[in-house]
Amino acid sequence: MEIEIILSLLFFAFFAGAIDAAVGGGGLIQIPAIMNAMPQLSPATVFGTNKLSSIFGTASASYSFLRQVKLRWKLLAVIASCAFIASFAGAACVSMVPKEVLRPFVLVMLIVIAIYTLMKKQFGQVHIRQELTPKILLLAAAGSLAIGFYDGIFGPGTGSFFIFFFIRYLKADFLHASALSKIANLTTNLAALSFFAPTGHVLFAVGGMMAVANICGSIVGVKAALKYGSGFIRILFLVLVSVLIVRLGYQTITGQS
Repeated sequence: MEIEIILSLLFFAFFAGAIDAAVGGGGLIQIPAIMNAMPQLSPATVFGTNKLSSIFGTASASYSFLRQVKLRWKLLAVIASCAFIASFAGAACVSMVPKEVLRPFVLVMLIVIAIYTLMKKQFGQVHIRQELTPKILLLAAAGSLAIGFYDGIFGPGTGSFFIFFFIRYLKADFLHASALSKIANLTTNLAALSFFAPTGHVLFAVGGMMAVANICGSIVGVKAALKYGSGFIRILFLVLVSVLIVRLGYQTITGQS
């Protein structure tokens, strides 16, 4: 592999790790980078290699958040287990639901989320510590199952959906919601890898190389999130959702995959 291609992949993996650590959406950067660098790869191999790289960055971000942000283990266990199971099920069902059916629905949901977040200035600015009642745990399980399944079957916007759900229904602020979303994304990535790796759709040398850059980026992203807090993450969140809306809107209009 040419040195220019390697440097390009490392650069985009670092940037993807930084953005993903703070607010999610690293795949928006990393997947196109892999596709452009190695256009001969099948989509499954691109996704599998991306997951191998990003799971290390997500694991690093999760560890950093757990050290700095106080989260409750019972809630984490419910979110992680439900997200993992649902993501694996979604990956197994990926051929049953055409992307052309999902894309318009996801596009509308992202527009609603963007408008809601933009209009409610205090949305996600205050963290309310709730009692972990059976109702709250059931709600966390239901949301994690639904979003985890979506991640396995389609994917774009998963981090945004997790963050919005944790703020809206678990009363977290953007910082705590971002930390929770990292745990959820870590388990959905692990589920996807357990589906892609046995079928030979992972380039371990490329993914491993990018993983190092992804981890370095995630360290920078977490430090920025912890330093600047929920207001900073809110801005990044709105930017990311806007990019997703433009991307999915373009794909919907042009019919591209």
